[in-house]
Amino acid sequence: MQSDTISDFLTRIRNAQRAGHRRVDIPASKIKRAMTKILVDKGYVNRFIDIEDGKQGIIRIFLKYDAYGKPVIREMKRVSKPGLRKYSSSDNIPRSYNGLGVVIVSTSRGVMTDKEARKLNVGGEILCTVY
Repeated sequence: MQSDTISDFLTRIRNAQRAGHRRVDIPASKIKRAMTKILVDKGYVNRFIDIEDGKQGIIRIFLKYDAYGKPVIREMKRVSKPGLRKYSSSDNIPRSYNGLGVVIVSTSRGVMTDKEARKLNVGGEILCTVY
């Protein structure tokens, strides 16, 4: 049975926010670390730490809420799925909420945001949108 680790990553964050948790632990991988770094850089989560457990490791993400206790991340959607991959050239990378959100793209130069991919003129697989 194949499992979609990126969908699992997004779902764990969504569920933790709905439950009001301050942090969430996710099994680590290089792509998840890169996605988490983007979320931190863009201000969607406070910070993250890597925890070594003797296996693949764990990413502990500290979630961010506004002054009213609402999650900063309003929506996270998986775009490219294992059954139907979505690729885009640098010209056709979609914008999330007219540029207010972030589209995370996996390119030949690494995982980056839609704006960085357009700036470097590289396309790739559209992993998810965050707003």
